[in-house]
Amino acid sequence: MNWIDTHTHLFLEQFNNDREAVIKRAIDNGVYKLLLPNIDSKSLDDLKETVKLFPENCYPMIGLHPTSVDNNFTSELNLVKSELESDKYIAVGEIGIDLYWDKTFIKEQQQAFATQIDLALEHNLPIVIHARESFQEIFEVLEGYRDSGITGVFHSFTGSLEDANRAIDLGFMIGFNGILTFKNSGLDKIAKQVDIKHILLETDSPYLAPTPYRGKRNESSYVVNVGNKLAEIKGLDIKDVARITTENAERLFNL
Repeated sequence: MNWIDTHTHLFLEQFNNDREAVIKRAIDNGVYKLLLPNIDSKSLDDLKETVKLFPENCYPMIGLHPTSVDNNFTSELNLVKSELESDKYIAVGEIGIDLYWDKTFIKEQQQAFATQIDLALEHNLPIVIHARESFQEIFEVLEGYRDSGITGVFHSFTGSLEDANRAIDLGFMIGFNGILTFKNSGLDKIAKQVDIKHILLETDSPYLAPTPYRGKRNESSYVVNVGNKLAEIKGLDIKDVARITTENAERLFNL
């Protein structure tokens, strides 16, 4: 079976001691494509170095994470713009709005989000959306792009069924990770009602490790645990879950 981890931060310092071993372990488990969303200018060099380690398996994205948006966000966006013009990326991400940690820069976050959607449209790329306590604010921005052709995924989805349906109506996929395996997350009820043709699997490693690894460092090989949980929820054969979610990812990211 082949799997794709559509969202993994393998370039972060949590993997500095065993990055190659972690990536090899994923590949050995059938997780043969690893999609790497950028965070900001500070993470970009490490992201690129990780891609160089396994160029056949690691695929980079470029974007400015909403929690990195501050007074300096225009220079960060200029970097995103120049990278899109000079290098090859599979998506603009991760981008979005995060109102969980800090609401100080909400206007700047909205502006950075819209600017990066424009860049994605200009370069014909999907976007990878980070939404935390901000679904309403994100939908307000996205409604302005309805029928523009913009597409992408709501990564690490934690919204309601109504949010999922609205995202799908706007042309987006739903990304499920280890939270799907958490006992009281309620995501099982949502995943059950979302057609698998709209679903992507991810880890968001090193964060949000699935059961039975919860609380430990997450890694890309564990995307198989998320796939197993989705198969159980939907009453599908695990091979079908692997095949369909892989096809979904390949189509969205033009892999």
